[in-house]
Amino acid sequence: MGLISTIIVAIIQGITELFPISSLGHAVVLPPLMRLSEMDITSEAFLPLLVVLHLGTAIALLIYFWRDWLAITTAFFDRDPEKRREQLRLLLLVVVGTVPAVIAGFLLERHVRAMFGSAYLAAFFLIVNGVLLFAVERLKQEGRNPMSALTLKDAAIIGIWQCLALIPGISRSGATIAGGLLLGLRHEAATRFSLLLATPIIFGAGVLEVPKLVKSGGHVTGVALIGGVVAGLTAFVATAILMRWMKSHEFKALDPFAYYCIGFGVLSLILLAI
Repeated sequence: MGLISTIIVAIIQGITELFPISSLGHAVVLPPLMRLSEMDITSEAFLPLLVVLHLGTAIALLIYFWRDWLAITTAFFDRDPEKRREQLRLLLLVVVGTVPAVIAGFLLERHVRAMFGSAYLAAFFLIVNGVLLFAVERLKQEGRNPMSALTLKDAAIIGIWQCLALIPGISRSGATIAGGLLLGLRHEAATRFSLLLATPIIFGAGVLEVPKLVKSGGHVTGVALIGGVVAGLTAFVATAILMRWMKSHEFKALDPFAYYCIGFGVLSLILLAI
């Protein structure tokens, strides 16, 4: 891919991976809409860029939430028993919330990958994603709970919600934020936990593609590295915007994303049919 195309793809990745609008759905729908075969996420030619984009996004999340991850990684060494217990609890919540998606991804990967070839299906599920976000804002519990109120059962439930993101068009962050809101978390708390869960998942997705990259004989080019940097910077800014939005909009904060997904999904179906 050329430099301009790579930068465009990187910006789209950085925004859609973290906003609740499904990066996978966009990755499946946009290539046929833009007539860009080199953007096909199932092709070996796109693989090096896909790996670097995921790693760039994960690094951006690590940097943005560095205090949380520092607390998690140093949990076993904190001399304060209360802080150590709190940090270990956060670590356990992230692990429990991550496990369902890992298991589902391992068991269902082949079946899910079959959906990657259908832009129509991805566009349809973008509409479903929008409807889900819109409905959750009206069905959620009163959001009064901070992230510290999460139990292991709650983390597991949010982790199960995360499994929906295996379907192209269903947003990983949207699904996990929705799960948190339905459990009574405030928007900011639900989003924070969602993005903490995103870090190992996104990083793991990139790492899992590395053996395929090696097997295919591909290599990471300078253009791909530039794409990774752009994706990381975009993801960092997107995270800051999302967290600020969720903090200042406790009422129907997901509605703009819902309208976007429904609108983009409908428009995509129309354009694909032309």
